[in-house]
Amino acid sequence: MEQPDLDPAVLDARLAAAKEASHRLARATTAEKDAALERIAGDLRAGAAEIIAANRLDLDAGRDNGLTDGLLDRLTLDERRIDALADAVLDVISLTDPVGETLTGRTLPSGVRIDQIRVPLGVVGAIYEARPNVTVDIAVLALKSGNAVVLRGGTAAEHTNGVLVEVLRGALDAVGLPAGAVQTVDDYGRAGARHLMQARDYVDVLIPRGSAGLIRAVVDEARVPVIETGAGVVHMFLDASAPEQWAVDLVHNAKVQRPSVCNALETLLVHRDAVDRVLPAVLDRLEASGVVIHADDRVRAIRPDALPVTDEDFATEHMSLDLSVAVVDSIDDALAHIRRFSTRHTESIVTNDLANAERFLNEVDSAAVMVNASTRFTDGAEFGFGAEVGISTQKLHARGPMGLPELTSTKWIVRGAGHVRA
Repeated sequence: MEQPDLDPAVLDARLAAAKEASHRLARATTAEKDAALERIAGDLRAGAAEIIAANRLDLDAGRDNGLTDGLLDRLTLDERRIDALADAVLDVISLTDPVGETLTGRTLPSGVRIDQIRVPLGVVGAIYEARPNVTVDIAVLALKSGNAVVLRGGTAAEHTNGVLVEVLRGALDAVGLPAGAVQTVDDYGRAGARHLMQARDYVDVLIPRGSAGLIRAVVDEARVPVIETGAGVVHMFLDASAPEQWAVDLVHNAKVQRPSVCNALETLLVHRDAVDRVLPAVLDRLEASGVVIHADDRVRAIRPDALPVTDEDFATEHMSLDLSVAVVDSIDDALAHIRRFSTRHTESIVTNDLANAERFLNEVDSAAVMVNASTRFTDGAEFGFGAEVGISTQKLHARGPMGLPELTSTKWIVRGAGHVRA
């Protein structure tokens, strides 16, 4: 789709409309917001044919442009995924509206009453790649938490996102909420994204969701406050006591179930004492599912057909059926490897040693740390948050899967009766 020359006035008008709409949403009742979500879910199902037709254009262009299988999978919306997306919207209706929740409150010795309550952030900007489902996820969570949203969904999904934005805006208008609460800068491409990143007068927070390169670019260029999300160089460590069947099942699920997502396994570390007992069965199951093994010399001693692993492999979020595998001599070495290469997303240990399990939980500095569980559980829906805005890998404001509360800030309400400070 040909992009027009950047017109700052047009973009500022959209951002101003989002800002104005945010004031109306901030005072919208839960019933009003839920009615909008119910309408969105119904309109997604009703518009499935149009959405799929637009998505087909994006998929065809993606293949012509050499998108990887992982990115094509993320880009795809079929009838089943649209139905699941609509169900996820309805699930958000059942979630507690965080706006107005009192976090703490007390009466001071002076008699003044203070309360800290949740309030919307205002206008949430989102920049993401080849993920049309994110268009709906972010918009719905923003709306439920009383925020307007400005979207940049990437050229790869431009046709699909265009239809989805119209569905969202139409549903808002139909229930009497401002359609201006959902805006897009997609038609201005990268220039639109840069304008969004600089729009401090209109946008309260910016959430990038995608590759490490995209997130870094946003962090480097943005003047709007940024919440970093997404990039997942995810590790699993098979400790010396790892049960064989657990190891086989957990590694396979974490890598193979959906390799293109950020909580998929990218690096497997194996304690030297578990290599002969556990690793052959793990690799057999992976290779039967088409996983390409990138391995160090100690792994290649039992799997000579594996590709040699490099530091670049260890630092790469493959988003494909590629897995880096290395043997370590101790839990200390596993922890050191994770500290060096992790993007602080999700790490898991498979073990029957309680002391090692607790040490792993305490010493690994990632948003989600697991014992004897697949890394695929790091997900807003699995955590009970409904749809998610993203998985924050930073430490300020929000960390881990971001649901409704993470799209709010707080303010202090002070009530007096003519009180003056002594």
